Amino acid sequence: MATKDINNQPLVIIVGPTASGKTALAVDIARRFNGEIICADSRTVYKGMDIATAKPTHEDQSTVPHWGIDLVGPDQHFSVAEFKNYADQKIAEIRKRGHVPLMVGGTGLYIDAVLFGYTFGAKPNTETRSKLQRMTLHELREHCNVHHINLPENDKNKRYIIRAIENTNLPKQRNTTPVYKNIIVGITTDKVVLRDRITARIEQQLKNGVVEEAKKLGKKYGWDTEPMKSNIYPIVHAYIQNEISIEQLLTRACVIDWRLAKRQLTWLRRSSLIHWDTPEGLNTYIADRLVSAE
Repeated sequence: MATKDINNQPLVIIVGPTASGKTALAVDIARRFNGEIICADSRTVYKGMDIATAKPTHEDQSTVPHWGIDLVGPDQHFSVAEFKNYADQKIAEIRKRGHVPLMVGGTGLYIDAVLFGYTFGAKPNTETRSKLQRMTLHELREHCNVHHINLPENDKNKRYIIRAIENTNLPKQRNTTPVYKNIIVGITTDKVVLRDRITARIEQQLKNGVVEEAKKLGKKYGWDTEPMKSNIYPIVHAYIQNEISIEQLLTRACVIDWRLAKRQLTWLRRSSLIHWDTPEGLNTYIADRLVSAE
């Protein structure tokens, strides 16, 4: 069912940690309310990175329109500003079709950039980035200290610190209220259940051929591009080089995804706008509000 006033349709935002069931909830809502999904995930924007990033299945994508997937190659840079501009355009197009826009993902900065209408400075300068990459971890931390830049949670990773420095291109003054009429929900999952879901998903990724996927990407793009140095790919690379066993690959991948889930929750729980509940409870919550918005 389509909403009656396309200009008054809320932007439905579904957030939560990795493997919490965001896609399944979003697809069900989209099917019932004539919706289209915008993936807010900094990993699924890359072409060819399908299995490791747990992209929506071909069946889901054929049933419900999905956007924000396969936008650039792993050898290309894709910024928060580019995602924000892309998402704004897609939200407008979806509403123009009389459909309900749903933004779904666990990348908090992507979500905030769209919801609060961030504006951005110039793109990161290639020369500046090269200079930052040549700096030691200690020098990068000192740079942040001198320039009053908040260190990321993982301050032992140069890539994260460099990203934090580059993100100083964000405006010092940001909107404190959303620029879109919205319904924002977050999926709550028991820690034990979430750990089990993460393990099951990685086991399935191994069955689905994530090792072969990594080999192809590594051969085509190299192992040193930023996307190839994240997620499960470095662990698969170590396995391919016979540095670890398949059992160690599984264990380490589970640890990395669990740490990712905790970082995502830390970011998301800062917001008082998110209504948290189980997938079942959120299904009813969203449906009730979409009906009342008609």
